[in-house]
Amino acid sequence: MPTRRSQVRSPREPSLRGLVVGMCLGLVACVAPRSVAPAGESTGTGPVAHVSTDGRVRSRPGPVSDVSAAVGEQPLGLGGARDGLVYVPRTYRPEQPAPLMLLLHGAKGNARQMLQALAPVAESEGFLLVIPESRGVTWDHKLATGGADLDFIDMALARVFSRYAVAPEHVSVSGFSDGASYALSLGILNGDVFSRIVAFAPGFVDAAEPRGVPRVFIAHGDADKAIPVEEGRRIGAELRSAGFDVRFHEFTGGHSIPADVAQAAARWLREPNPPADSPASGSVP
Repeated sequence: MPTRRSQVRSPREPSLRGLVVGMCLGLVACVAPRSVAPAGESTGTGPVAHVSTDGRVRSRPGPVSDVSAAVGEQPLGLGGARDGLVYVPRTYRPEQPAPLMLLLHGAKGNARQMLQALAPVAESEGFLLVIPESRGVTWDHKLATGGADLDFIDMALARVFSRYAVAPEHVSVSGFSDGASYALSLGILNGDVFSRIVAFAPGFVDAAEPRGVPRVFIAHGDADKAIPVEEGRRIGAELRSAGFDVRFHEFTGGHSIPADVAQAAARWLREPNPPADSPASGSVP
């Protein structure tokens, strides 16, 4: 399997550490986290206001200017053949800021596949889901060069932040397969926005300039034939050596997000942060 060299600067040390991990190039194999029909390969785009050149997310939770009382599944509403979904749990109350998870699909995937995998835990745990769709068949992983995907994600977050009360300290980013690799890269580059990262079967990390120190949860099936579990182990070990707090969850299964694994991630999201002066916790083989 081809490899890709990426760099992650330690959040606690000035030196750069090379992070060499496998990249999933088999697009069809990375499609869906469950037994869901693959999405089409449309590359239609929505409106693009600007293109970031540093991998930064500009949107932030703040005062709600366009209050929405709608709950359940809703279209993202940014237009284009590929748009996305928003999921609001029935327990949401405007006077009580809720946790939010940005959720990214795999290659050739779509928002509905990810909604089916994560909506049950979002409902039970009471967090909002923002599920944008990539502009092409997968995500543009070269975050430092800018691109339409990053801009679309920024617009998606801005829209939801303007309509729903979000707890700034409980904003996370998650993804599956290619989306997991993108989530790790985006989360590390924007650790001052995303306090936690959940990566289901990632293949690589590309983030040379970390900001903040987000905590990381990596889940990987021991029988994954699309992205071998060794890649997830390697990513976890390298991130820990760079100073990140990593929890590695290896499960029996393949390239998927089983319900119990999604629940394990949700439990981890509920855990309080360890004291600032304590060593990073979690297990990585």
